[in-house]
Amino acid sequence: MTDQDALADWLSSVLRHGAGQADALFLAAAYRADDPAEIDAQARVFAASAERLKETVLQGEAFARASAAIWQVDLPPLCYPVAVGHAARLQALPLRQTLEMFLHAFAANLATAGMRLIPLGQTEGQIVIRALAPVCLEVAGAAAGTLDDLSSTAFLSDIAAMKHETQYSRIFRT
Repeated sequence: MTDQDALADWLSSVLRHGAGQADALFLAAAYRADDPAEIDAQARVFAASAERLKETVLQGEAFARASAAIWQVDLPPLCYPVAVGHAARLQALPLRQTLEMFLHAFAANLATAGMRLIPLGQTEGQIVIRALAPVCLEVAGAAAGTLDDLSSTAFLSDIAAMKHETQYSRIFRT
């Protein structure tokens, strides 16, 4: 990846066909579930690499701590998208808006990593994030399905994550 167009294409693929789409489906399923434990177990199994699993578990734990401190929401240990979906339900937040904001944050975090690695300037990075906004809305709309719609065909992204976790020196966890 060498420029903002390549980064936007990569992230669009991850959102539509990889972790973004999967996380949106897990979030929506957790929102609808009375008990998110089974959804959480499926989300953990679906993680494409050991480091992706560790990342989503640690983010979920941090989210649970923040939710407890800020909104007095007691969440069990859940991976990140499941924790967000369950917390949104407990707080009676609209599912669609929760999905849109979750996916926007997902895209922005990955774009920020891309800005550091390629490197891109802040303006180019913000252009990438703006270009991904319609993709986030599209994926949020598609998350109205069930976990039967779960798939991952962003193979290069998954392979890159697997290779990354065995590198000696790294900037990011995944």
